[in-house]
Amino acid sequence: MSGLEESWRGQRPESGGRVREAAPQAGSKWSWQTVERDLTALSFELPSQLEAGEPPEARGLARDEVRLLVSYRSDNRLVHARFRELPAFLRRGDVLVINTSGMMKAALPAERAGGDPLELHLSTCLPAGLWVVEVRRPLSQGSQPFSGLEPGEVLMLPQGGRAVLHTPYGRNSRAKAAAQLRLWVATLELPAPLEIYLEHYGFPIRYGYVRQEWPIDYYRSVFVTEVGSAEMPSASRPFTPELVTRLVAEGVQFAPLLLHTGVASLEAHEPPYEEYYRVPAESAELVNAALRQGRRVIAIGTTPMRALETVADQYGVVHPGEGWTDLVITPQRGVRVVGGLLTGFHEPRASHLALLEALAGREHLERAYAAALQEGYLWHEFGDVHLILP
Repeated sequence: MSGLEESWRGQRPESGGRVREAAPQAGSKWSWQTVERDLTALSFELPSQLEAGEPPEARGLARDEVRLLVSYRSDNRLVHARFRELPAFLRRGDVLVINTSGMMKAALPAERAGGDPLELHLSTCLPAGLWVVEVRRPLSQGSQPFSGLEPGEVLMLPQGGRAVLHTPYGRNSRAKAAAQLRLWVATLELPAPLEIYLEHYGFPIRYGYVRQEWPIDYYRSVFVTEVGSAEMPSASRPFTPELVTRLVAEGVQFAPLLLHTGVASLEAHEPPYEEYYRVPAESAELVNAALRQGRRVIAIGTTPMRALETVADQYGVVHPGEGWTDLVITPQRGVRVVGGLLTGFHEPRASHLALLEALAGREHLERAYAAALQEGYLWHEFGDVHLILP
């Protein structure tokens, strides 16, 4: 047993993988605190050299030349490959569920009264013209969330734009101390339409491990039809038009849906917040037909998995839908539809690890991540990818 697997020992679910009925037992109550305790056991050391700080193109690789770890839940088998070899691991009739949302230039330079330089990160567009935003220190100052803000405070943006902070946003926000508040509900007062304003003055959100700015095209996949995500839905990034054509020719189907991602919580590993989604009727029927016929449904990223599981009923039937989802997929909740998942590698104690464990089980996840660390796979949005199959 590797050191990582040893450090991950503890309570494990009785089974990993897809379940049709995922309701908790009578008398039980889901809580993020329980999940956080489990994620503490899923902690591991991520060496800095395994943090991808630049796109693969800057490392002399094509998009589809990133590494691919394929892991099979049924027997814990692991296969090391390149992403362009993906067709070898798929079957005719597989349905790949893809997110067509594209990343915005969601970061803006901002100033507090008195001239303190900050960054405003746009996360989620709410009804009535409101936004969920995060205020952070600039990358030059460590890019940490900025605390001590007050309701009613106004941040100055380029060209006379303003962001008015109304109230803290998120779970139990009223109970949090001011120093712990990260997200705010805000109104943007801009001198131009948002899309034009962001194009001129915004830039992609990035964190300390990405050492320089990259053009927005590096953050968008070939599937993008609508811009609206604060951060990149990154699992689909390695696809190329040529690879998609090859997969379609070999009988693999694509079911598009949309989920606009909000900002991540790298520091506190909070659960994901409400995000806007739209699942078309055509995609719902593609997935349902595959399930009826015993074919595999594989989510290309945690975002389409969240949207798909949101609109699935307790019997695993997918319905078209649109709205904001606050679903958190955990081992306690289970997985109702998705049988496979393509995803990046997630940080120690990241909330996405609970989603992966719901699909694959703790033991399988331990083995896969131990192998990824040992073999030097790269983490984060510009890194390598992991395909979990039944």
